[in-house]
Amino acid sequence: MQTKIANTRLVIILAIATYLAGCSVRSSDAAEPRHINSSGVKTQSNDQNDQKRVSDRPGNTLGRVFIVMYHHFFAGRGDLYRSPKQFRQDLQTYYDLGFRPVLASEYLANKMPLAPGAMPIILTFDDSNPTQVHFLKDGSLDPKCAVGIWKDFAETHPDFPVHGTFFVLPDMMWGQLRKYRDAKIKLVLGLGSEIESHTVSHPFLNRLSDQRVMKELGDATIRLEHFGQKPPISLALPYGVLPRHTQVFYGFKWKGRKIHFPGVFLAAGPPARSPIDPKFKRFRIPRMAGNWEGDAVGYWLKQLAKGKIKPYVQP
Repeated sequence: MQTKIANTRLVIILAIATYLAGCSVRSSDAAEPRHINSSGVKTQSNDQNDQKRVSDRPGNTLGRVFIVMYHHFFAGRGDLYRSPKQFRQDLQTYYDLGFRPVLASEYLANKMPLAPGAMPIILTFDDSNPTQVHFLKDGSLDPKCAVGIWKDFAETHPDFPVHGTFFVLPDMMWGQLRKYRDAKIKLVLGLGSEIESHTVSHPFLNRLSDQRVMKELGDATIRLEHFGQKPPISLALPYGVLPRHTQVFYGFKWKGRKIHFPGVFLAAGPPARSPIDPKFKRFRIPRMAGNWEGDAVGYWLKQLAKGKIKPYVQP
């Protein structure tokens, strides 16, 4: 099974490379030493004249943005599971294709700090599952948890830093609460990631009264700010289910505070629209599951390879 997945990933990378090969090379680049791997993406160089453009694909700020949703990091069946080995392979695949990580907040504010030629990718992590951020008995970061794997990958790929968006449940916070909760929060924020809202108790919001919805959203936001996350704080809907009255997203008063959301994320769908796309819907932003089966990120990478979708590319 692993060999089949690896072969599929290689086919996707080569297909995208072929599709992008038609992109024109600027004359100013033609005289420079080229540091490009088999996927058409430049690698790092010691040449001071290298402009460090990630790729030669043309800029397109109206293209689609890949927002990937992860849950558990151990072997399992279904789209909620990704083994440590598979996750590291995912990171390598994204990197080789020219994706670079940005935060959900940067995407929503249309302030994505990308190198020229890079495609943004937003890696999101739901439910505060322990395998996302786990400490060993000696207090060190578990190298097999998601943050440990990504941190290790970033040491050899410094232009793919641990900048992820964690949609958390404040009563969970990746487990080990009494001993390591604060240390985990400090680590995640210190690496440049963010902690955003997934409500307090992960309910079906469409089954709650408006007052209960406001309590879930308001209490979660206030607690995340207490943990150190700077507002405004975005929301990922539990199960991807909207409340009956979505006006709540525009803002409401809760415990003397004004609560509002710059963006609301779903739990399924295609690559998202650019934040400057006239059809962009701030309170219905799709995400794709982080696996290679079904209607998940692997499927959409195949569509990218076939030229059926046009990605966002930093000019």
